[in-house]
Amino acid sequence: MVQFHALALLYEIKSHDRLAISKMVTQLARGPISSPCAACLLIRYISSSLAGWRGESTASSVERAAYQYLELSLKDRSEAVIFEAAKALCSMPGADDRDLGPAVASLQLFLSSPKPPLRLAAMRALSRVSTARPAALVKCNDDMEALISDSNRSVATFAITTLLKTGSESSVDRLMKQISSFMTEISDDFKVVVVTAIRELCLKYPPKHQVLIGFLANFLREEGGFEFKSAIVDAIVVLMHAVADTKETSLFHLCEFIEDCEFTALSTQILHLVGSLGPATRAPARYIRFIYNRIILENSAIRAAAVSALAKFAVRVPALRSSIKVLLHSSLRDEDDEVRDRATLALRFLGGDLSSCMQRPDHESNLRSPTEEVSESCAVADAPHSTLSVDMLFKPLPLSFVELAGALRQYEKVHGADNEDAILSYSTLPIADAVASTKRVEVPSRSGLKPESNCTAFYKIPEIATLGPILRSTASAPLTESETEYVVSYVKHILEHHLVLEFSVMNTIQDQVLQDAHVVLDSPSDVYQITTILRASSISCGETGTCWVALQRSGTIPDSVGIQFEAQLKFSVVEVDAASGELLGDEDGFQEEYPLEDVELNIDDFIEMAIVEDFRRGWTHVETEEVIRKYALQFKDVRSAVNAIAKCLGMQLDQPSEESFDDSVAMHNFNFYGIYVSGIPVYARAQLHKQNDMFILKLAVRCEVREISTLLADSVN
Repeated sequence: MVQFHALALLYEIKSHDRLAISKMVTQLARGPISSPCAACLLIRYISSSLAGWRGESTASSVERAAYQYLELSLKDRSEAVIFEAAKALCSMPGADDRDLGPAVASLQLFLSSPKPPLRLAAMRALSRVSTARPAALVKCNDDMEALISDSNRSVATFAITTLLKTGSESSVDRLMKQISSFMTEISDDFKVVVVTAIRELCLKYPPKHQVLIGFLANFLREEGGFEFKSAIVDAIVVLMHAVADTKETSLFHLCEFIEDCEFTALSTQILHLVGSLGPATRAPARYIRFIYNRIILENSAIRAAAVSALAKFAVRVPALRSSIKVLLHSSLRDEDDEVRDRATLALRFLGGDLSSCMQRPDHESNLRSPTEEVSESCAVADAPHSTLSVDMLFKPLPLSFVELAGALRQYEKVHGADNEDAILSYSTLPIADAVASTKRVEVPSRSGLKPESNCTAFYKIPEIATLGPILRSTASAPLTESETEYVVSYVKHILEHHLVLEFSVMNTIQDQVLQDAHVVLDSPSDVYQITTILRASSISCGETGTCWVALQRSGTIPDSVGIQFEAQLKFSVVEVDAASGELLGDEDGFQEEYPLEDVELNIDDFIEMAIVEDFRRGWTHVETEEVIRKYALQFKDVRSAVNAIAKCLGMQLDQPSEESFDDSVAMHNFNFYGIYVSGIPVYARAQLHKQNDMFILKLAVRCEVREISTLLADSVN
């Protein structure tokens, strides 16, 4: 233990000096360390420091010495040292399959260990490797299959999910049989992990969709909690959009599920999906029975969703319209006002005669139902209404509620609230900004950022719309030069537990069409795991296609930023005639790869500019100790220096005056304010002192979470 404590103390002393750390690691790697605890600690220090050394002048020699020490540690007598070395090698940046070989071999031996902790640790490490490099674990498949029946359910779950990533297409049927008996013995939390792995396997091997979708559908009808059933429904929905052949089969499975579904949220979600996709199927009439059963048997929320779904079928399938109108008439006497209103509105737009269904026998004429009150205030149309009316019922508004409210206020100012001659329609409404204008000083803003338009495109995509609300969207940033043959830019959407990257790809080559264009990312960190990749089906010359990558975030605040993803655009090139557009070569084209700039994730991506009413009061109320840094900045004037600081921090300059930018004054003080995406306020004070041709910056940052303060203070470079 003496070596362990000595090494920990030595590292703390030198932790702020990278050169000293590299020398210490190099020296200790050459000399023997007898204590297993000290050896494990040294390996962890090496693993955490390798990412920081990458790209520096000493990186190659340090990495070489570190790799040699880690490989030598795989032969240590201590199982703990062997595991730490193997784990470090697997997470080593830039390691290829050949470098991973010794580490994987050591972990494979642990799979047959009689000690459950060793088996669990080895399986967890191999599971992480399988996410990025499944081919490196193929030789472990036999050992992992033996662990499916392990008495420790955590080990068995890791074995199953890893096998689903590393297995071949021919092994899918055998794996599904083994998982069937396994699923009944584990908790819902583990079941969700297995469902996610099956979804990724189906995306990897689309021809096996019948087996995999059937497996998910079977367990959808078994006992299980909301999270488990929701994970299966989400997986099926993703596969419906990714694999076109599964659409009708999956839709029918979901319809059978809502026949005995106890979760209102899932039933309404599925009814909405059936209403959107069902009318376009080969036999849309087969879904009417499932929808109408919900009106008869379910609660008010589900009945309302079923009425809307029936109305969508009536609009898009004229052959079923008359029959559906009869079904909708039965909902006019529903006890719930939401159901009645939806049925009334749908029938009015469809041209239904509401008065006919309200006729009662004479002895009931004195009884008034809520539906009669609705019908009295609603004009009855004898002919179907225009397409515009139907679009208003089933399509989203052309502007947000905030924009609509602002436009109505401006309309009232121009025409007056009591002007009966004024015509009110979307075309006559004035254009209003979504947010009221606020007087701001000209500081670097995130120009080009229009979160409203980005969010609109985001929520139209079912595969990612269910990930949650967007907390922040960044400005578009280029990944290529504007003169290249393929021009690529991207926008980062920050969510609570996910990061969604939106890539815009423009094709500038006249005789080529890009098909199945998508961006592949390679992350050096395990904090972000890719969950969804959406492709642009076809991009002709002069057109811009959009592809998406969704990543799940599992790390803490410091681990979530300062990460660079290596990016590559992959697509199929189909040659066409530039004049006529006719196909010249093979319709499948040939595969092509195009390197892109790295996708960077910085702390300012998580900070939203905001205005604070009382900066001084907020600053003093933060109890966490401030983080202070000093920098030397090369700028000609104060305004340029302040603009650069605000850009690095991603924060709003707080109420400066023009006198604040006077270059004749030697000392300047500025305040900055912003909000972290989780709603945490962040305060910063900058003191600029001019010396000759440079400025000395003293920056102090305060935030309730000290890690955020440290990251912001270190971001000025």
